[in-house]
Parts: sequence; structure tokens; C-alpha cells
Amino acid sequence: MPHAIALQKEKYSVLHRFMGLELGNLYRLVTSAHKGVKTKVFYDFAETIKMPEKELAGIINLSARTISNYKDQQKVLEPIYSEHLLKLISLYEKGETIFGTVDEFSYWLKKPFWSARETPMDWLVTPGGVDIIAEELDKLAEGYPV
Repeated sequence: MPHAIALQKEKYSVLHRFMGLELGNLYRLVTSAHKGVKTKVFYDFAETIKMPEKELAGIINLSARTISNYKDQQKVLEPIYSEHLLKLISLYEKGETIFGTVDEFSYWLKKPFWSARETPMDWLVTPGGVDIIAEELDKLAEGYPV
């Protein structure tokens, strides 16, 4: 995909509200995670990608009730959960850029690949799994079959 087209798509990204979280590189992402992410980011992201809060909470290995408690107590997510959430946001931004919409990317995440029963969505429950799916998206963007 030509660089200018990618920039154009990013400009109109529905995930653009998360761009200020410094997700551009791994160091910045981990630095942001270390500070902790506000629960508002979690809720906004769930709404943006049209995923039930309970499902998103499960992906980052928390209960929806725990996140609700954090919100009520005005606490930030712990670094490990913050990192996982930020990696997911970064992945969805990349997916939206490649597929054109969050809905198309979400559809792709639910389709089995690697000649297996597993779907890319199954891999998102760990930060390392998110990294693997991001690598697959990079290959896809370069024209390699996935």
C-alpha cells in the first residue's frame, strides 16, 4: 500500500482518538502502559470496536466488574493490563488501516487461518499473541498470503 494512501486512511480512522497514547513504537507503548491507562480508554475502545465490555475485559484477562471497580475508584489499570490494552488498540489501528474499516478487520479476526481451527481472535488473549497477529498483518500488507 503506498505510503500516501496509508496516511490518508489513518487521517480518517475511527480509532484516531487513541493516537495520542503514544503507540507509535514499543518503547513509547510500554512507557505509557507503565504509567497506567485510565479506564475511560478501555470503555471508549470497546465502544469504538463494537465489542462488549465483558468480552474485551476477558481478552485482557480481567473481569468487567474489576474494570468497573477501577472506574468507580478512579484508578488506572495496572501496567500489565494497560500494555495488553494498548497493544490491542495499536493492532486495531493497524487492522483498520489495512482493511479499511474496523468492521472488516473484526470480521477477519474471526476467520480461521494457518490451516487450523483457531482464529486470529483466539491469539489476542496474551500480549505476545497480539504481537503475532500484528506480524501477520504486516505480511498481509506487504502482499504475502496469510
